[in-house]
Amino acid sequence: MKLVLNKDWILGARIGAGGFGAVFEAEDTAGEKAAVKLVPKAPGTEREMLFTDLDGVRNVVRVIDSGEHEDQWVLVMPRAEKSLRDHLQEHGQLPLNEAVAVLSDVAEALADLKDREVVHRDLKPENILLLGGRWCLADFGIARYAEATTAKHTFKLTGTFAYMAPERWNNQRATSASDIYALGVLAYELLEGTLPYTGPYEHDFHDQHLHGRLPPLAAAPPLLAALVTECLFRAPQGRPAAGNVLARLGQIPVAALSGGLAALAEVNQGAVVRRAEADLRASEEVTEAQRRKTLFEAATTSFGFFSDAFLTALTNAAPSAAIRKSDQGGWSIQVEAAQLTLSDPREIASKTWRTPQTPAPFDVIASATLTLKVPTNHHGYGGRSHSLWYADAQTEDQYQWFETAFMGTPFRPATGPMDPFALEPREESRTAISPTIGMHQVAWPFIPLVIGDLNEFIERWATWLALAARSRLAHPSQMPERNPQGSWRG
Repeated sequence: MKLVLNKDWILGARIGAGGFGAVFEAEDTAGEKAAVKLVPKAPGTEREMLFTDLDGVRNVVRVIDSGEHEDQWVLVMPRAEKSLRDHLQEHGQLPLNEAVAVLSDVAEALADLKDREVVHRDLKPENILLLGGRWCLADFGIARYAEATTAKHTFKLTGTFAYMAPERWNNQRATSASDIYALGVLAYELLEGTLPYTGPYEHDFHDQHLHGRLPPLAAAPPLLAALVTECLFRAPQGRPAAGNVLARLGQIPVAALSGGLAALAEVNQGAVVRRAEADLRASEEVTEAQRRKTLFEAATTSFGFFSDAFLTALTNAAPSAAIRKSDQGGWSIQVEAAQLTLSDPREIASKTWRTPQTPAPFDVIASATLTLKVPTNHHGYGGRSHSLWYADAQTEDQYQWFETAFMGTPFRPATGPMDPFALEPREESRTAISPTIGMHQVAWPFIPLVIGDLNEFIERWATWLALAARSRLAHPSQMPERNPQGSWRG
């Protein structure tokens, strides 16, 4: 096939594929050898054409011709000798001096790209080609300018999972620090002969890049091991800039250090490892905060469903009742002197419920309180309140709303007008569900609130509200009212 661009090119055999197209060997009418990449004109693929001019950037595969052919974008590049992936398959783990030379070439390219505010976003051995004796970056198919969106289709999660930085797994914007992380993965692979995180599936890579502990670098001298570890910090701001990486690679000695310098390098490596541990803990805290935020959003959504269904059923039965609503889903309904109140859902901080020092059998994300108040009778009884907890109380990692309630123990009999009563997810309620004998115990089993199956729950509370409105709501005849044992996982 003949392509007419700025020059005429004759396509030969297919020799490979890039991120969004196929690569063919080619030559012009003067016999110049080249590689031609054909990129289908799918939405977003025009971004490749933004990077046809990278003059002045060291160690990138330059574009020598470009244009369009029918329904394809066309990029013409010099024919490389081989990819770094081919080289690794031929030779396996690289010697120290060769690995440093490869990394230096790539770091030079990244330093220049950072000055041009370009982020590659898919750094891997397949996209590093040997050309003119230097290892050069190729395939800018998902590259982007750091401060601008270059197309509606940003390919935010496109890339190769083994090399993707933690911030990209969190769906955050790729920066030059993301390329440095990929460089760290590449360095580990060159030096150790294996990837630091091996998947094999997408969810495995997700967990490993966000939470995995970096396996020690056994083949690297301390100075290089420390540099690679820093490149693989989970916090982008903790990673060195490309210029810093390049300078430090130039200081890696070919011969092993000895004496005091060797000892100092080992001390430095130990300090970097401790920083990596702190970085991992910080990443876990951020990830946990994001997880809890998402779960709380789910909790408030499902709370709204059952709150609306509950109130609708009550008002249909008692249309003249006085109703007050809040903006967050809570409400109160008053019939005669009885008042039933559903509070707004409240987010529960993890450290409020459990910490490494104070474990709990399950997790709680949110809570609310359902309270039925009546004028206190001559026995001092003023009604009852139940806790509503959004938790994985029965099956790990399966969160839903549960109803429960608490009571006093012989050590601390209930003294308030409410019995049973609600408790917030904190130390006193945590003790109540533990084998430890405390001041409170569970008085009502953990019962799931299932949207579409709330008949028993609504009927029960409607009955109590009717009794309360007639001044007939009495203290439970026995406590606990229902056997709660076995209703939560321990």
